[in-house]
Amino acid sequence: MNKRLIIAISGATGAAYGVRLLEELSQQPEVETHLVVSGPGMLNVASELDMDRATLRGLADEVHDVRNIGASIASGSFHSDGMIIAPCSVKTLACVATGVADNLIARAADVVLKERRRLVMLVRETPLNLVHLRNMVTVTEMGGIIFPPVPTLYMKPATLADMIDHTVGRLMELFDLDAAHLLEPWQGMIRDQSRK
Repeated sequence: MNKRLIIAISGATGAAYGVRLLEELSQQPEVETHLVVSGPGMLNVASELDMDRATLRGLADEVHDVRNIGASIASGSFHSDGMIIAPCSVKTLACVATGVADNLIARAADVVLKERRRLVMLVRETPLNLVHLRNMVTVTEMGGIIFPPVPTLYMKPATLADMIDHTVGRLMELFDLDAAHLLEPWQGMIRDQSRK
């Protein structure tokens, strides 16, 4: 069965998460991707990854202007399997939590929530203040998933790319997509038997 996902890149550091996700999804012909990138998000893509707009756009099936509130993904009649905001700035988090749909990222997220579809937000900020925490609780109570991209050090990643791939694999699994090549299943804690 084909899937349709909305991918957003907002202005937090960590553009590699959204780009790597798009790279993986572009290799899965059963997944149709709709991309929307904020202005600060594009600045981070360029500065953190040395990637231009055309290259980024080439990773998605369809690209929407963040200012176009009339885009297809702004309507509940646009069927999708959900939305991933990777990375998600605290401004975007606040907009979604308070229903301030002042751009297409916030509006599409609002639609996903109101239609009871899956919304996953890779919130990138630390340390967190009380407003950030309350906004995360609000989004969670509305059915969204707050997914800070915390590295899984127990997997002993050798590179930054390994850490990003693990997070991307976890994201894909949330939408029942095959990510076995990115994830090594947890086998439990291996104890040193010689220390008995």
